[in-house]
Amino acid sequence: MSQASGTSLVTYIIYGVSLLGIISLLVSSFFTIEQKHVGIVQRFGKFLRIANAGLNFKVPFIDQVAEVLSLKIEELDVEVETKTKDNVFVDMNVSVQYSVIPGREKEAFYELTSPKEQIESYVFDVVRAEVPKTVLDEVFEKKDSIAEAIEKELKDTMEDYGYKIHKALVTNIDPDQKVKDAMNEINSAQRLKLAAIEQGEAKKILQVKEAEGEAESKKLQGKGIADQRREIAKGLEESVEDLSEKTGVDSKTVMELLLTVQYYDTLKEMAASSKSNVIFTSTSPAGLKDLTSQISEGIIAANVAIDKPINNSEENKIIQSDHLAMK
Repeated sequence: MSQASGTSLVTYIIYGVSLLGIISLLVSSFFTIEQKHVGIVQRFGKFLRIANAGLNFKVPFIDQVAEVLSLKIEELDVEVETKTKDNVFVDMNVSVQYSVIPGREKEAFYELTSPKEQIESYVFDVVRAEVPKTVLDEVFEKKDSIAEAIEKELKDTMEDYGYKIHKALVTNIDPDQKVKDAMNEINSAQRLKLAAIEQGEAKKILQVKEAEGEAESKKLQGKGIADQRREIAKGLEESVEDLSEKTGVDSKTVMELLLTVQYYDTLKEMAASSKSNVIFTSTSPAGLKDLTSQISEGIIAANVAIDKPINNSEENKIIQSDHLAMK
Protein backbone atom coordinates (compact mmCIF):
# COMPACT_ATOMS: atom_id res chain seq x y z
CA MET A 1 0.00 0.00 0.00
CA SER A 2 2.76 2.39 0.83
CA GLN A 3 4.62 1.42 -2.39
CA ALA A 4 1.52 2.23 -4.52
CA SER A 5 1.15 5.58 -2.84
CA GLY A 6 4.78 6.38 -3.58
CA THR A 7 4.34 5.45 -7.24
CA SER A 8 1.28 7.66 -7.67
CA LEU A 9 3.08 10.58 -6.06
CA VAL A 10 5.94 10.28 -8.53
CA THR A 11 3.41 10.08 -11.32
CA TYR A 12 1.73 13.27 -10.19
CA ILE A 13 5.06 15.03 -10.00
CA ILE A 14 5.91 13.94 -13.52
CA TYR A 15 2.54 15.12 -14.78
CA GLY A 16 2.98 18.44 -13.00
CA VAL A 17 6.43 19.01 -14.45
CA SER A 18 5.22 18.05 -17.91
CA LEU A 19 2.30 20.45 -17.61
CA LEU A 20 4.58 23.25 -16.53
CA GLY A 21 6.89 22.47 -19.45
CA ILE A 22 4.00 22.58 -21.88
CA ILE A 23 2.78 25.86 -20.44
CA SER A 24 6.31 27.27 -20.65
CA LEU A 25 6.60 26.18 -24.26
CA LEU A 26 3.29 27.80 -25.11
CA VAL A 27 4.26 31.00 -23.38
CA SER A 28 7.64 31.16 -25.12
CA SER A 29 5.97 30.50 -28.44
CA PHE A 30 4.12 33.82 -28.37
CA PHE A 31 5.57 37.31 -28.19
CA THR A 32 4.35 40.86 -28.75
CA ILE A 33 5.78 43.79 -30.73
CA GLU A 34 4.92 47.37 -29.78
CA GLN A 35 3.37 49.86 -32.16
CA LYS A 36 5.80 51.51 -34.61
CA HIS A 37 8.29 48.68 -34.09
CA VAL A 38 9.16 45.46 -35.97
CA GLY A 39 10.94 42.28 -34.85
CA ILE A 40 13.69 40.44 -36.73
CA VAL A 41 12.92 36.72 -36.38
CA GLN A 42 15.75 34.25 -37.04
CA ARG A 43 15.80 30.46 -37.23
CA PHE A 44 19.08 28.91 -36.26
CA GLY A 45 20.78 32.25 -36.89
CA LYS A 46 19.27 32.76 -40.35
CA PHE A 47 16.78 35.52 -41.19
CA LEU A 48 13.27 34.07 -41.23
CA ARG A 49 10.75 36.92 -41.32
CA ILE A 50 9.68 40.32 -40.03
CA ALA A 51 7.31 40.32 -37.05
CA ASN A 52 4.94 43.28 -37.12
CA ALA A 53 3.30 45.07 -34.19
CA GLY A 54 0.92 42.93 -32.12
CA LEU A 55 0.88 39.25 -31.02
CA ASN A 56 3.22 36.93 -32.95
CA PHE A 57 4.14 33.20 -32.87
CA LYS A 58 7.51 31.49 -33.12
CA VAL A 59 8.70 27.95 -32.76
CA PRO A 60 10.15 27.46 -29.28
CA PHE A 61 13.90 26.75 -29.11
CA ILE A 62 14.15 27.07 -32.88
CA ASP A 63 13.06 30.59 -33.70
CA GLN A 64 14.24 33.66 -31.84
CA VAL A 65 13.71 37.43 -32.02
CA ALA A 66 17.18 38.80 -32.84
CA GLU A 67 16.30 42.49 -32.65
CA VAL A 68 13.38 44.88 -32.35
CA LEU A 69 13.76 47.87 -34.67
CA SER A 70 11.97 51.18 -34.18
CA LEU A 71 10.18 52.72 -37.16
CA LYS A 72 9.96 56.12 -35.44
CA ILE A 73 11.92 59.13 -36.65
CA GLU A 74 15.11 59.40 -34.63
CA GLU A 75 17.45 62.36 -34.29
CA LEU A 76 21.21 62.22 -34.21
CA ASP A 77 23.25 65.26 -33.10
CA VAL A 78 26.77 65.46 -34.51
CA GLU A 79 29.39 68.02 -33.45
CA VAL A 80 32.09 68.71 -36.04
CA GLU A 81 35.21 70.86 -35.73
CA THR A 82 36.41 72.25 -39.03
CA LYS A 83 38.29 75.18 -40.58
CA THR A 84 37.03 77.90 -42.92
CA LYS A 85 38.75 79.31 -46.00
CA ASP A 86 40.16 82.23 -43.98
CA ASN A 87 41.70 79.76 -41.44
CA VAL A 88 39.17 80.18 -38.64
CA PHE A 89 38.30 77.07 -36.63
CA VAL A 90 34.60 76.62 -35.92
CA ASP A 91 32.48 74.04 -34.13
CA MET A 92 29.34 73.08 -36.05
CA ASN A 93 26.38 71.19 -34.67
CA VAL A 94 24.46 69.15 -37.23
CA SER A 95 21.16 67.45 -36.46
CA VAL A 96 20.13 64.52 -38.70
CA GLN A 97 16.61 63.06 -38.62
CA TYR A 98 16.31 59.50 -39.96
CA SER A 99 14.16 56.37 -39.72
CA VAL A 100 14.01 52.77 -40.95
CA ILE A 101 12.22 52.46 -44.30
CA PRO A 102 9.14 50.20 -43.94
CA GLY A 103 9.74 47.00 -45.93
CA ARG A 104 13.53 47.48 -45.75
CA GLU A 105 13.98 46.32 -42.17
CA LYS A 106 16.17 43.39 -43.23
CA GLU A 107 18.76 45.67 -44.89
CA ALA A 108 18.61 48.11 -41.95
CA PHE A 109 19.50 45.31 -39.51
CA TYR A 110 21.97 43.22 -41.48
CA GLU A 111 23.79 45.72 -43.70
CA LEU A 112 25.10 48.12 -41.04
CA THR A 113 26.70 47.28 -37.74
CA SER A 114 26.10 50.78 -36.35
CA PRO A 115 23.96 53.13 -38.47
CA LYS A 116 24.62 56.08 -36.14
CA GLU A 117 28.38 55.83 -36.60
CA GLN A 118 27.87 55.55 -40.36
CA ILE A 119 25.76 58.72 -40.43
CA GLU A 120 28.31 60.56 -38.30
CA SER A 121 31.07 59.59 -40.74
CA TYR A 122 29.18 61.03 -43.70
CA VAL A 123 28.36 64.23 -41.79
CA PHE A 124 32.04 64.72 -40.92
CA ASP A 125 33.03 64.10 -44.55
CA VAL A 126 30.54 66.56 -46.07
CA VAL A 127 31.09 69.34 -43.51
CA ARG A 128 34.88 69.17 -43.83
CA ALA A 129 34.54 69.24 -47.61
CA GLU A 130 32.08 72.19 -47.84
CA VAL A 131 33.10 74.59 -45.06
CA PRO A 132 36.76 75.07 -46.13
CA LYS A 133 35.48 76.46 -49.45
CA THR A 134 33.98 79.57 -47.79
CA VAL A 135 35.11 82.30 -45.40
CA LEU A 136 33.64 82.64 -41.94
CA ASP A 137 31.05 85.31 -42.79
CA GLU A 138 29.74 83.21 -45.68
CA VAL A 139 29.46 80.10 -43.50
CA PHE A 140 26.67 81.76 -41.52
CA GLU A 141 24.94 82.82 -44.73
CA LYS A 142 25.34 79.42 -46.43
CA LYS A 143 24.46 77.12 -43.55
CA ASP A 144 21.31 76.03 -45.38
CA SER A 145 23.42 75.07 -48.41
CA ILE A 146 25.71 73.03 -46.17
CA ALA A 147 22.71 71.30 -44.61
CA GLU A 148 21.32 70.50 -48.07
CA ALA A 149 24.66 68.99 -49.14
CA ILE A 150 24.69 66.79 -46.02
CA GLU A 151 21.10 65.71 -46.61
CA LYS A 152 21.73 64.86 -50.27
CA GLU A 153 24.86 62.82 -49.50
CA LEU A 154 23.14 60.87 -46.73
CA LYS A 155 20.00 60.20 -48.79
CA ASP A 156 21.95 58.78 -51.71
CA THR A 157 23.91 56.49 -49.42
CA MET A 158 21.68 55.48 -46.52
CA GLU A 159 18.73 54.39 -48.68
CA ASP A 160 20.83 51.42 -49.84
CA TYR A 161 21.04 50.36 -46.21
CA GLY A 162 17.31 50.69 -45.52
CA TYR A 163 17.36 54.11 -43.84
CA LYS A 164 15.49 57.24 -44.91
CA ILE A 165 17.00 60.67 -44.20
CA HIS A 166 14.19 63.12 -43.46
CA LYS A 167 16.13 66.29 -42.73
CA ALA A 168 19.61 67.57 -41.97
CA LEU A 169 19.95 70.87 -40.08
CA VAL A 170 22.95 72.99 -39.12
CA THR A 171 21.78 74.05 -35.67
CA ASN A 172 24.83 75.97 -34.44
CA ILE A 173 28.04 77.57 -35.74
CA ASP A 174 30.43 78.51 -32.95
CA PRO A 175 33.78 80.17 -33.84
CA ASP A 176 36.57 80.68 -31.34
CA GLN A 177 35.77 83.24 -28.64
CA LYS A 178 38.58 85.58 -29.77
CA VAL A 179 37.17 85.56 -33.30
CA LYS A 180 33.68 86.37 -32.00
CA ASP A 181 35.07 89.27 -29.93
CA ALA A 182 36.88 90.62 -33.00
CA MET A 183 33.72 90.34 -35.11
CA ASN A 184 31.74 92.22 -32.46
CA GLU A 185 34.36 94.99 -32.37
CA ILE A 186 34.26 95.34 -36.17
CA ASN A 187 30.48 95.51 -36.13
CA SER A 188 30.53 98.08 -33.32
CA ALA A 189 33.05 100.25 -35.21
CA GLN A 190 30.95 100.12 -38.37
CA ARG A 191 27.85 101.14 -36.47
CA LEU A 192 29.68 104.02 -34.77
CA LYS A 193 30.95 105.19 -38.16
CA LEU A 194 27.44 105.09 -39.59
CA ALA A 195 26.08 106.96 -36.58
CA ALA A 196 28.76 109.67 -37.00
CA ILE A 197 27.88 110.06 -40.68
CA GLU A 198 24.19 110.39 -39.87
CA GLN A 199 24.89 112.93 -37.14
CA GLY A 200 27.04 114.96 -39.54
CA GLU A 201 24.30 114.94 -42.17
CA ALA A 202 21.72 115.99 -39.59
CA LYS A 203 23.96 118.84 -38.39
CA LYS A 204 24.57 119.94 -41.98
CA ILE A 205 20.85 119.98 -42.74
CA LEU A 206 20.17 121.94 -39.54
CA GLN A 207 22.82 124.55 -40.40
CA VAL A 208 21.50 124.92 -43.94
CA LYS A 209 17.96 125.37 -42.67
CA GLU A 210 19.10 127.93 -40.09
CA ALA A 211 21.00 129.86 -42.78
CA GLU A 212 17.98 129.78 -45.09
CA GLY A 213 15.76 130.95 -42.27
CA GLU A 214 18.13 133.77 -41.36
CA ALA A 215 18.37 134.87 -45.00
CA GLU A 216 14.58 134.86 -45.34
CA SER A 217 14.27 136.77 -42.07
CA LYS A 218 16.70 139.46 -43.24
CA LYS A 219 14.94 139.67 -46.54
CA LEU A 220 11.58 140.23 -44.87
CA GLN A 221 13.15 142.62 -42.39
CA GLY A 222 14.65 144.70 -45.22
CA LYS A 223 11.35 144.72 -47.03
CA GLY A 224 9.60 145.87 -43.87
CA ILE A 225 12.07 148.69 -43.34
CA ALA A 226 11.68 149.78 -46.96
CA ASP A 227 7.89 149.75 -46.65
CA GLN A 228 8.12 151.65 -43.39
CA ARG A 229 10.28 154.36 -44.94
CA ARG A 230 8.00 154.58 -47.95
CA GLU A 231 4.97 155.08 -45.72
CA ILE A 232 6.81 157.68 -43.63
CA ALA A 233 7.74 159.59 -46.75
CA LYS A 234 4.20 159.32 -48.03
CA GLY A 235 2.80 160.55 -44.70
CA LEU A 236 5.16 163.51 -44.66
CA GLU A 237 4.17 164.37 -48.19
CA GLU A 238 0.48 164.30 -47.33
CA SER A 239 1.07 166.37 -44.17
CA VAL A 240 3.04 168.97 -46.11
CA GLU A 241 0.36 169.26 -48.76
CA ASP A 242 -2.40 169.51 -46.16
CA LEU A 243 -0.67 172.20 -44.10
CA SER A 244 0.27 174.14 -47.22
CA GLU A 245 -3.35 174.22 -48.35
CA LYS A 246 -4.69 175.23 -44.95
CA THR A 247 -2.07 177.79 -43.93
CA GLY A 248 -0.89 179.05 -47.28
CA VAL A 249 2.74 178.49 -46.26
CA ASP A 250 5.01 177.10 -48.91
CA SER A 251 5.83 173.40 -48.77
CA LYS A 252 9.52 173.98 -48.09
CA THR A 253 8.79 175.85 -44.87
CA VAL A 254 6.23 173.29 -43.76
CA MET A 255 8.73 170.47 -44.38
CA GLU A 256 11.37 172.21 -42.30
CA LEU A 257 8.86 172.74 -39.51
CA LEU A 258 7.76 169.07 -39.51
CA LEU A 259 11.31 167.79 -39.56
CA THR A 260 12.23 170.09 -36.69
CA VAL A 261 9.27 168.88 -34.61
CA GLN A 262 10.12 165.23 -35.39
CA TYR A 263 13.73 165.89 -34.49
CA TYR A 264 12.82 167.26 -31.05
CA ASP A 265 10.35 164.43 -30.47
CA THR A 266 13.14 161.97 -31.15
CA LEU A 267 15.46 163.72 -28.69
CA LYS A 268 12.69 163.66 -26.11
CA GLU A 269 12.15 159.91 -26.48
CA MET A 270 15.86 159.24 -26.26
CA ALA A 271 16.16 161.33 -23.14
CA ALA A 272 13.24 159.49 -21.53
CA SER A 273 14.85 156.11 -22.17
CA SER A 274 17.03 154.73 -19.36
CA LYS A 275 19.30 152.94 -21.82
CA SER A 276 19.93 155.84 -24.20
CA ASN A 277 23.38 157.23 -24.87
CA VAL A 278 24.45 160.89 -24.82
CA ILE A 279 24.23 162.53 -28.22
CA PHE A 280 25.94 165.82 -28.94
CA THR A 281 24.36 167.73 -31.77
CA SER A 282 24.00 171.33 -32.80
CA THR A 283 20.75 172.99 -31.73
CA SER A 284 21.43 176.40 -33.21
CA PRO A 285 19.14 177.72 -35.97
CA ALA A 286 21.92 177.29 -38.51
CA GLY A 287 22.56 173.75 -37.31
CA LEU A 288 18.87 172.86 -37.42
CA LYS A 289 18.59 174.33 -40.90
CA ASP A 290 21.55 172.25 -42.05
CA LEU A 291 20.09 169.12 -40.41
CA THR A 292 16.74 169.79 -42.09
CA SER A 293 18.42 170.11 -45.45
CA GLN A 294 20.26 166.83 -44.97
CA ILE A 295 17.08 164.95 -43.96
CA SER A 296 15.17 166.42 -46.90
CA GLU A 297 17.87 165.43 -49.32
CA GLY A 298 17.83 161.89 -47.92
CA ILE A 299 14.06 161.57 -48.24
CA ILE A 300 14.03 162.96 -51.78
CA ALA A 301 16.85 160.65 -52.84
CA ALA A 302 15.06 157.66 -51.32
CA ASN A 303 11.80 158.51 -53.10
CA VAL A 304 13.56 158.92 -56.42
CA ALA A 305 15.40 155.60 -55.98
CA ILE A 306 12.19 153.76 -55.10
CA ASP A 307 10.01 155.24 -57.85
CA LYS A 308 12.55 155.19 -60.70
CA PRO A 309 16.00 153.60 -60.62
CA ILE A 310 18.48 155.89 -62.34
CA ASN A 311 22.22 156.05 -62.80
CA ASN A 312 24.55 157.87 -60.40
CA SER A 313 25.04 160.97 -62.55
CA GLU A 314 21.32 161.58 -63.00
CA GLU A 315 20.68 160.96 -59.30
CA ASN A 316 23.33 163.51 -58.34
CA LYS A 317 21.80 166.10 -60.67
CA ILE A 318 18.31 165.59 -59.22
CA ILE A 319 19.54 165.81 -55.65
CA GLN A 320 21.58 168.95 -56.37
CA SER A 321 18.67 170.63 -58.13
CA ASP A 322 16.26 169.78 -55.30
CA HIS A 323 18.77 171.01 -52.78
CA LEU A 324 19.13 174.32 -54.56
CA ALA A 325 15.34 174.65 -54.83
CA MET A 326 14.90 174.06 -51.09
CA LYS A 327 17.52 176.66 -50.31
